[in-house]
Amino acid sequence: MFNTLREVDFAGLRGPFKSGRQSPTTLGAVLLFAVCLQALLLYLEYFVGQYSIYPNKELILKVHLWACCIIAFFSVIYSIPLVFYRSQKIQYLLSIIVSQNLFGVSAYILGIMVLGTETENSQASLITFTFITFVIGVLVFSITNIRLLLLLIGGKYKIGFTKYNQRNKLENNSFTSLILISGVGILFILQYLVRNIDWADIETIFMVTLAVVLFYAMLFVLPEQLVILYCKYRFDSFNYEQNGRLKPIRDQGGNIVDENVDEDISYKELYEEMED
Repeated sequence: MFNTLREVDFAGLRGPFKSGRQSPTTLGAVLLFAVCLQALLLYLEYFVGQYSIYPNKELILKVHLWACCIIAFFSVIYSIPLVFYRSQKIQYLLSIIVSQNLFGVSAYILGIMVLGTETENSQASLITFTFITFVIGVLVFSITNIRLLLLLIGGKYKIGFTKYNQRNKLENNSFTSLILISGVGILFILQYLVRNIDWADIETIFMVTLAVVLFYAMLFVLPEQLVILYCKYRFDSFNYEQNGRLKPIRDQGGNIVDENVDEDISYKELYEEMED
């Protein structure tokens, strides 16, 4: 499906690169910081896990520990300028894995371990909770994928169009959509916790709810991360020069395309200009 779209169709997704928020240098620093933060979350997982009755908790924690160690090793490697400027695509892929692991997987594991410390819960109820929250997570990811695809096909990220020139508005709308899509999941979580946990333990209710909401939030941003990764492999304009400058969008003749075009320019006129 994406093969039918052109470079200008994805131009609105270059915002984080144009601002420098996701430049190789910035991502390198973030990867190093993430190693420290991940170590803290692993400590919390093991600390809470020793009091949890969650099924197969030892295996879950052990697998996650080894996965985090491998991720941390590559994070250190790809925080080195000599490495990441030559492998920007791999660095961005690693940044996706790190962010999803840190704020999605780790948060979720910590949440279910906390839930397993409540003696009112049985192992069967914990598995049911996990299954239903995972199904809702798949729905969040699928709906977000469809939404992003429709925006791209509809030209909402093209140069000169509303979603390109009003990126902040798009982000605000995205968070509104996230709340609507995840609403059913949050209601289920609260209903489950209220029924199975004493209201006196409001901290547990808050922690588990926050953990699962973070998990859904990361699933919500994952489709856009994957599309941007696709763009980095397909288009040079999503990558940086060795001197740290973002490469420009070019037409078929190799000429730099003016990204400050009028929003009222038509779809047909824009593509004719790109092909000339």
